[in-house]
This record gives sequence, C-alpha cells and structure tokens, in this order.
Amino acid sequence: MARDGDEDWSVGLRCPCGCGQRLEMMLLKEVKPRWDISVNPKGHVSLHPSVWLREGCRSHFWVKAGKIVWCI
Repeated sequence: MARDGDEDWSVGLRCPCGCGQRLEMMLLKEVKPRWDISVNPKGHVSLHPSVWLREGCRSHFWVKAGKIVWCI
C-alpha cells in the first residue's frame, strides 16, 4: 500500500492468474476508477468493487478477507 502521511492513496498486487502483471488500484476519492479498502480484525484486506482487467489476461476477481474470489 502506498500512503502520503496518514492518507492511503493506492494498493498494488500481482495479478492472481499468474500472468505477472502489476496491478495498482487507486484509493483516493477524487480519482476514477477508484476502490475502497477495508481490513478485518485479523488483518485481511478486502477491496470494493471487483478488479476487472479489460486487456491482457482479462481477469475479473474480488479481494475478500485476503482471498481471491474469481468472477465467472
């Protein structure tokens, strides 16, 4: 996660399909598209909305409680 002071502005991960693409989801309220992030008491991250790659591998998934949930 990247932050400036006490403000989180992006979260990144490698595509879970295995293609190796680096993904960055923006968290700032004034940008589009943007995501919301939450962390449960166990420290597991969730993102909303889903992540949908329009190019490359075209993966579509949710990050829920630290796990990848694939959209079919």
